[in-house]
Amino acid sequence: MKKSLFLIGLSLMIISCATVRVNYDYEKATDFNTYKTYNYYSDMNTGMSELDSRRLLDALDAGLQAKGMTLSDSPDFLINVKSSTYHEAQRSNMGVGVGGSGGNVGGGISIGIPVGQAKANREIVFEFVDENKSGLFWQAISESAYQANAKPEVKESQFKAIVEKVLSGYPPAPKK
Repeated sequence: MKKSLFLIGLSLMIISCATVRVNYDYEKATDFNTYKTYNYYSDMNTGMSELDSRRLLDALDAGLQAKGMTLSDSPDFLINVKSSTYHEAQRSNMGVGVGGSGGNVGGGISIGIPVGQAKANREIVFEFVDENKSGLFWQAISESAYQANAKPEVKESQFKAIVEKVLSGYPPAPKK
């Protein structure tokens, strides 16, 4: 029992510490102070299972509420979330080289052999949309490792780490 708890804890730590890369974009003229309430598009298709969608949206709710925002039926803006998974190409290659000096000539061939499986990654796009004013005003695109068969606790921890990293860029720091 202790061994399995240790392994789950270790897995949580490894996956939650895995690199989450995020790119941000936003409309420069936006006054982010006017946005205090939010909701989600009713027809949102996240591209994830219902359970994973719920885990992600719960983490997003907690993160936004920690920033002082409120889920509302008449929101200031709507949120759209979409995701996709992809596999990185395996890094294997072949090289041929020829060289010489003086009267000697030599050559060589090297071949890279793929070891293991291609890494699975998930891209999640977060879009904040003001349908009454400017439309899309803030976007974050996250990329991170993905394990389809991870335990629910591990997935929950990973979604929390993704949301924390994503919301670290909201609102954007004012330009000086």
